[in-house]
Amino acid sequence: MNVAIFFTFLRLVIVPLFPCIYLQYSWFGISEKWMPLFLLLVLFICEMSDVIDGFLARRRKIVTDLGKILDPMADSITHILVFFTFTQGVIKIPLLLVFVFLYREFFIATLRTLCALKGIALAARKSGKIKAIMQAVVSFIIIMLLGFYELKWINFSFLQNVSLILTSLAAIYAVISALEYIYVNWDYIKRALSTDSNNL
Repeated sequence: MNVAIFFTFLRLVIVPLFPCIYLQYSWFGISEKWMPLFLLLVLFICEMSDVIDGFLARRRKIVTDLGKILDPMADSITHILVFFTFTQGVIKIPLLLVFVFLYREFFIATLRTLCALKGIALAARKSGKIKAIMQAVVSFIIIMLLGFYELKWINFSFLQNVSLILTSLAAIYAVISALEYIYVNWDYIKRALSTDSNNL
């Protein structure tokens, strides 16, 4: 345990507040009008903890194997949980789009684990970081649109349509980043798979 991993754990502890506030805001004593502001705050803390843990790990040279596992896992849990939340309430993005995110993360995690078991480390790609940033930006925009909707600045259809378009773009890029990851690491993946077949 070090300070960088502490911030990673902080993200995992705080992010469950997001669906709780969105779905049960009245239980927390929050009005519907102020609910988007609290959602923005929770998401901001989660994203800032991601920035801080990475910065501290590099600055203090405390990059650990545990941190390498927990950080991308915390990213995936945060973003997928947020988009799962958006399938409920007034936003109602299609669940199928969230399955795209979920399947992408499980598939890439499985490939990395398989290669790691064979002593092959698959490095993270820039496209994966862009994917995470894109999901975060889309989440922030959707929450802001929700706030505008609560203030009666936009209508219900505009909120749902724009949320659908933005989430679809994020899902498309998630697939593209996965294909790019497989393409770049194909030789390593093939070597790990051929080792498994030789053991059958």
